[in-house]
Amino acid sequence: MIRVENMSKNESLAENNRRDFLKGLLGAGAFVLSVSLMPEQLLAASRGSAAGDPFPPSEKAPLQPGVYLAVGTDGTIYVVAHRSEMGNGVRTSLPRIVADELDADWARVKVVQAIGSEKYGDQDTDGSHSVVSFFLPLREAGATARLMLVRAAAAQWGVPEAECSTELHEVFHKASGKKLGYGELATAASKLDVPKKEDLKLKPRSEWRYIGKPAASYDLKDLCTGKGIFGQDMRMDGMLYASVVHPPVLGSTVKSVDDAAALKVAGVKQTATIDTFKPPVLFQALGGVAVLADNTWAAFQGKKKLKIDWETSSHSSFTSDPYKKELQETARKPGKVIREIGNVDDAFSKGGKILEAEYYAPLLAHAPMEPPAALAVYKDGKVDVWAPTQSPVGARDAVAAAVGAKKEDVTINVTLLGGAFGRKSFPDFAVEAAVLAKKTGKPVKVVWSREDDIQFDSYHSVCAMYMKAALGADGKPAAWLQRTVFPPIGSTFKAGETYSDGDELGLGFSDLPYAIPNQRSENGPATAHVRIGWFRSVANIYHAFGLQCFADECAVAAGKDPVEYALQLLGPDRIIPKGELPKDYSNYGQSYDQYPIDTARFKRVVETVAEKSGWAKIKPGNGAGIGIALHRSFLTYVATVVQMHIDDAGRVRVDRVDSALDAGTVVNPEMVTNQFEGAAVMGTSIAFYGAITATNGVIDQSNFDNYPMARMNTAPREIHVHIVPNDAPPGGVGEPGLPAFAPALCNAIFTATGKRIRELPLTKAGLA
Repeated sequence: MIRVENMSKNESLAENNRRDFLKGLLGAGAFVLSVSLMPEQLLAASRGSAAGDPFPPSEKAPLQPGVYLAVGTDGTIYVVAHRSEMGNGVRTSLPRIVADELDADWARVKVVQAIGSEKYGDQDTDGSHSVVSFFLPLREAGATARLMLVRAAAAQWGVPEAECSTELHEVFHKASGKKLGYGELATAASKLDVPKKEDLKLKPRSEWRYIGKPAASYDLKDLCTGKGIFGQDMRMDGMLYASVVHPPVLGSTVKSVDDAAALKVAGVKQTATIDTFKPPVLFQALGGVAVLADNTWAAFQGKKKLKIDWETSSHSSFTSDPYKKELQETARKPGKVIREIGNVDDAFSKGGKILEAEYYAPLLAHAPMEPPAALAVYKDGKVDVWAPTQSPVGARDAVAAAVGAKKEDVTINVTLLGGAFGRKSFPDFAVEAAVLAKKTGKPVKVVWSREDDIQFDSYHSVCAMYMKAALGADGKPAAWLQRTVFPPIGSTFKAGETYSDGDELGLGFSDLPYAIPNQRSENGPATAHVRIGWFRSVANIYHAFGLQCFADECAVAAGKDPVEYALQLLGPDRIIPKGELPKDYSNYGQSYDQYPIDTARFKRVVETVAEKSGWAKIKPGNGAGIGIALHRSFLTYVATVVQMHIDDAGRVRVDRVDSALDAGTVVNPEMVTNQFEGAAVMGTSIAFYGAITATNGVIDQSNFDNYPMARMNTAPREIHVHIVPNDAPPGGVGEPGLPAFAPALCNAIFTATGKRIRELPLTKAGLA
């Protein structure tokens, strides 16, 4: 049963659907929508039929040729979603790959969510590689089951398997007109040997039924009717609600705590201390003091009554303005050379038109719609957790370490994620729930408030960049120097790390695609004073901002049209030799032979977006502007054009966004469009408002009043997404729409106002 708990009046209402819930919302304060189950029910569902197996018992689904699918005797196809659904569409796109190769009827496919387990392969839903990494394995999984069904039918009919074929959930023998449904064949097929990979015959592209065709989300109906279960929805009878006061400065520890006033709050049951992590941070809990109560409201109110004295932390010296100057000063000095082509110093010594510019992007918080939450049960050394996590195996390992359990005794059940953007790759909130469940001996649900979410995030890194170019007589750069300085994600996993590694520098910096004869890329050190983590598009955001704004500055200095100049910078169509790239360039974890940097693909997206946006027909000026930026990230090529104007109040308004992308083989065009539309809105939030600052180590922002998001009046009026067809292997789609937006917008602002934006967000310039 779905219950709605009135937090302000502590009343409960039974609701059957979202419409009734919304009706109730109009007349009653603030609510929490939860799924209420008995502990036995949840634990039984968690532990499954066999070691967390998501499939029904073998008598109902006998054909289970691998970990990704099963075929039931009633014809139901069970497909495992082994990655996390957070609006990215993986619970639709990945199962449709399996269904296509299986020749299954999509209406008879049931998607089941996997727990955290290595048997499914990489479950980290980040890096935009769900389809990239599993396109072939999932096709092979579907083809394996299809071949077994064909062989079972052939044996039953006494005919060669070559004479049999499949068509929408049935096996046919055309010569005799016989046919059998998949459910009828499941038991017989289950008794056959699983075919070898070399025996499989994958369907040709011309026969694809689902791949490449638009499809709505598998979960759409549940999401629209209130049946979709998110981490914040989980509820177990008898559980305690917990809210944690985290150390105000990273690494601080509790000196003393007075909980007398907190314990007097109605509903509060107890308090408990969570140890501060021991460096490096890794996936540990941040530490602090938890208030446990019989409802969320009481836990929140009790938390306000706690009196805590904190030991000081070395990060108490962190204040944003002097730290910004420190990064900028570092960026002005020579750094560690990570890539060099030609002789940059010699080229600069020959003169030409010299351009220099500095760019700065601040820390960002993720602020997903659903703040972190997790429910945990600890019993007899075993832990069951329900959480909206992007990293089920990482969460399992972190929980096991925190409570002293064996990894095999921890089960991570993955709920739907109400947004994540990289934040929920860190399972600290799940660790908190598990630690508190062990301490109290009761089920515990940890709930983070919006303030917790923003002030104790795993932040997107701040970055200072320095750029310099020498333009020749033809206006093209004869020399190009770029420096980037930012506290690396590696600092979260290795205490004291100040330099970035090849993975992070390869995110739109060391892989500059321009045909510039003399170029050098450098990286300077930066100390992290907050927890640095993954964010949608990660370092591509600030690297694209600096590089693409500077390229536009070069175009203007050369007297060239920015589109024409971008094509000239790319040079002749070519595959950039791997030898030109740093030795530790990771290419998003994929083979460079399969996914090389191809300037012809860059040009196609630039030309497409210029045509679709009407670039050549638009005359900017007098407060109206248009700008372009291009970027390759997560193996996908993107060019974005932004059109904007300055309103009567002197604020920027985005009129239209056009994005052209080449992501190779696209599984679900509808999901691709959704991701790029969302990226344009998120990009608006980042460019207009995104800035996290600190004073004496304490984060200044706390909620949407001082960390705002784009709303209807500031979101782009029109968003157009143009998919460039390509039969190349699939690229990522969840993140590549974001990096090019901010520089395209800032370049548009220049054409409208003549003013260069070299620091984000636009509020710094009074334009948002």
